Amino acid sequence: MVSMNPDQNQQNQYSIDYLNQIAPQAPKRGVKDQFFFWIIGGGLLVAAIVLVITLSSGGSGPKYDMQVLAARIDTLQTLASDTQKNLKSGALRSTNSNLAIFLTNANRDIAAPLTANGIDIKKLDSAIVAAEKGDELKQTFEDARLNAVLDRTYAREMTYQLQTVAVLEQKIYKATSSKALKEYLEKTDADLQPLIKQLSDFSGTEG
Repeated sequence: MVSMNPDQNQQNQYSIDYLNQIAPQAPKRGVKDQFFFWIIGGGLLVAAIVLVITLSSGGSGPKYDMQVLAARIDTLQTLASDTQKNLKSGALRSTNSNLAIFLTNANRDIAAPLTANGIDIKKLDSAIVAAEKGDELKQTFEDARLNAVLDRTYAREMTYQLQTVAVLEQKIYKATSSKALKEYLEKTDADLQPLIKQLSDFSGTEG
């Protein structure tokens, strides 16, 4: 049965109000708290953007490209030396002999500027070395030899490979501030361009 005593109802109402007053209240966020929240959120967003850009770049940068250049020159030197004995054209053999000498010197001389930029030529990134190993190109030359079209194939493929070297050197040149590396790239490119032209001009009629 519901009590009809007004004094009792009023007492109950006071008790509820009192309990509401002494109950712990949720703290209200002030302006400083909101500002701090946006600072943290913005910092996390910037960090996420930087991470995405870094991952999408594939690790490419001056030091990465320097290692690619060193590994590629080393592989092309080996291919040029190994293929020399199988070339038929006297003109192409002469050009390739000069190319092998050029690549040997380039491979030797790159060690110092790499060291100056914190790279040990004997400890290149294993993934880069594997990617630049040149097994596919070596097989292409072997197939061409078996089909008696090695001279034309070699001249064409090496022209392309040396052009990629030239492009990579230009990219590194623009990205680096190292005087030693710039001097190396300038000299290497000056010696490389005539060889590219000679291989490109080779008609293959003797092979």
